[in-house]
Amino acid sequence: MARRCQLTGKRANNAFAVSHSHRRTKRLQEVNLQWKRVWWPERQRWVRLRLSTQAIRTLQRRGLQAMAQSAGIDLNQL
Repeated sequence: MARRCQLTGKRANNAFAVSHSHRRTKRLQEVNLQWKRVWWPERQRWVRLRLSTQAIRTLQRRGLQAMAQSAGIDLNQL
């Protein structure tokens, strides 16, 4: 499974690690992903998703159903 948020699609970013002498080497900035069990009130059941921490915060405001529809995810298959 790719390191990608299931609701927002966030994934790793290419960046440079810059030393004190300003030498730059390539590195990856990984997304802070967490396995989260989210209550789905429309179907009265739990759904287990791999979400970024930013998506967890947004989920509390917008709701699971709205975010899944905007991401094009069918929660019945999870």
